[in-house]
Amino acid sequence: MIFFDESTMNPMMDKRVNSMRTHMIVACLAIALIAGLIGPRNITAEDSQNQALEKAEARLRQIYVEGKFRAKSFSAEWLPDGSGYTVRETDPDSNRSVRAQYDAASGRRTVIESRRRTRGGNRSPDGKRVLNYENNNLHVRDLTNDRKIQLTKNENGRTISYNNAIWSPDGKRIAYIEQDHSDVRLRSVLVKNDPSYPQVRETRFARVGEAITKLRVGIVDAEGGDTLWLSITAPAEGFYLGQVSWGGAGNSNELLVEKFSRFRDVREFLIADIRSGAVTQMYHESDPAWVISSLDRNTGLEWIRNGNAFIVLSEKDGWRHAYVCSRDGKEETLLTPGPSDIIERVMVDEAGGWFYYNASPDNGTQKYLYRVRLDGSGETQRVTPADQPGTHDYDLSPNAKWAFHKYSTFDIPPITELVRLSDHRVMRVLEDNKELREKMAALIKHPTEFVQLDIGDVVMDASIIKPSDFDPSKKYPVFVYVYGEPHGQTVMDSWAFAQADYHRMIADLGYVVVSIDNRGTPAPKGAAWRRAVAGNLGTLSTEEQAAGLQELGRTRPYVDLSRVGIWGWSGGGSNTLNAMFRKPDVYHVGIAVAAKPQPHLYNAWFQEMYMKDRKVNPEGYREAAAINFAAGLKGDLLIIHGTGETNTHIEIMEGLVDKLIELGKPFEYMNYPNRNHGIRSGPGTSVHLRMYMARYLLEHLPAGPR
Repeated sequence: MIFFDESTMNPMMDKRVNSMRTHMIVACLAIALIAGLIGPRNITAEDSQNQALEKAEARLRQIYVEGKFRAKSFSAEWLPDGSGYTVRETDPDSNRSVRAQYDAASGRRTVIESRRRTRGGNRSPDGKRVLNYENNNLHVRDLTNDRKIQLTKNENGRTISYNNAIWSPDGKRIAYIEQDHSDVRLRSVLVKNDPSYPQVRETRFARVGEAITKLRVGIVDAEGGDTLWLSITAPAEGFYLGQVSWGGAGNSNELLVEKFSRFRDVREFLIADIRSGAVTQMYHESDPAWVISSLDRNTGLEWIRNGNAFIVLSEKDGWRHAYVCSRDGKEETLLTPGPSDIIERVMVDEAGGWFYYNASPDNGTQKYLYRVRLDGSGETQRVTPADQPGTHDYDLSPNAKWAFHKYSTFDIPPITELVRLSDHRVMRVLEDNKELREKMAALIKHPTEFVQLDIGDVVMDASIIKPSDFDPSKKYPVFVYVYGEPHGQTVMDSWAFAQADYHRMIADLGYVVVSIDNRGTPAPKGAAWRRAVAGNLGTLSTEEQAAGLQELGRTRPYVDLSRVGIWGWSGGGSNTLNAMFRKPDVYHVGIAVAAKPQPHLYNAWFQEMYMKDRKVNPEGYREAAAINFAAGLKGDLLIIHGTGETNTHIEIMEGLVDKLIELGKPFEYMNYPNRNHGIRSGPGTSVHLRMYMARYLLEHLPAGPR
């Protein structure tokens, strides 16, 4: 440092010194200004982001490792007469696990002995014998003397398995399904038990258009002997089976078989007389798209009137309705008329004369309990109280007097109660998740918003999760979570739905997280809504998702459409790829997890239900394949896949990877070794994957308001 003695300076020197001082002061001020405005600000922003990521990782560990956001469930079994229930619980006095029985009306508790359980089998109606699968064959074991009888025997060297074995009501016979996989092509898979010398395992895989498993239904005497094979017509392309059960009202002489065509566009119920071997058709329906797409949830029928009539759900009039049909096919009564869907059946209370089902006529994001008279008289009645908007699930007692009632919303964890069904009076709370409710109430600063987006010819449901420090006067980047296929919805007013905990964490990083249900999702909005994607999974969903996003930007000023990211898993991963490739000016960042960019390489069971095969629908498969539109990629794309996939095989994705390389498109590709479709096995996997996504998002779509 330089010191000046002003007493020794002359005027000229004084001027020079003053000038030097001025320059030094200006320089110091400039340095200080630069240091204050540039250096510390950058460090602060970087530190802030690192701190945010540290908090995010800690929160993810709470979610996926520690289970801190997991709601407690209640599980019990009703007594056969419906007067009470049994539950496994910890005894407060002995601190040991006991089975307790509760009276439904009074709540009186009695500790009972644990039921003896027989591993790996199901008991005969009299409880004296058990049916087991051993060494790929069916056996009956007598519990009184341990005598074992082998019922099936594969002697022709074919790849056979047996499924759905069920006792007849009188315990004399067993019906089962034989599955012959021999003609299904083998797929080679590496078994990485030794890094240097991995083994190869071959598994059966039925791809779109390839041979599927051949099915037969057989009936065998419980004492063994020859199997009676039902004469069910088997077309060359194959077929699928739904419900296989014995006739109603304890009928041990007839077997019911629900049969679907390979493309699920034809359904029929067959009745087989096991005495004569005769098989007759009892019910038939067809649709050019598909008969029913809710997987197993609404297939099958329920017998009533001592087996002389049955209840079946059908979409043949454009809505999923319940019908009572006479066994001879001469009578049919529509139980649930009107333009609304049944979501799922709940119970038939024949003694009380009611059919119970779930529905939500006015809101496709919620679910309530309804009932209607079995004779078709009177109006449908809502059982769930009108002042409880959200999602409700019921487990009714056999006598339909009581129910375990679980109620939640997207932001409020479930509460489970015992209710009296006649007036929905709460008898006692069985699980209230009080701690989690209080935790979420403090965490969620802005309730999740459910909105409807009118894009002209259709109105779609959407959900919006906002940051905790949300400022409605600012604009926020948008992160869209998409699925968009017939297997599920993402917009539901239900607890822990659609990656909710993860999305709340992402929102708190400075994003508005949005999800939209386009047509084709299984919302209770009519068959036309669900079947709109028939023949092409990908094109319509991409158009409607983009249109919905534009409408959201038009109606919500805080949505910044210049900063949009999208992500999805499985079918949602496919829709993410389609969004990035087909709508590159709408979406700027995409993360596709476990996607299937080449649908013709996917499994026949799922894909053919909605798109048939390439011989029948070549154009549909061409238009649905994201790989065919990869040249449109402009934004930043991250692809994540598990190399151990048994669902969307890694080779389906690697075809797209090669295409992007050929096109010279920049992208990032993350493989998780030996992980399957859920990419969750192995310590740290779930947290690592979601942190990887979060970092990629922050790097390529900066967070925070503007």
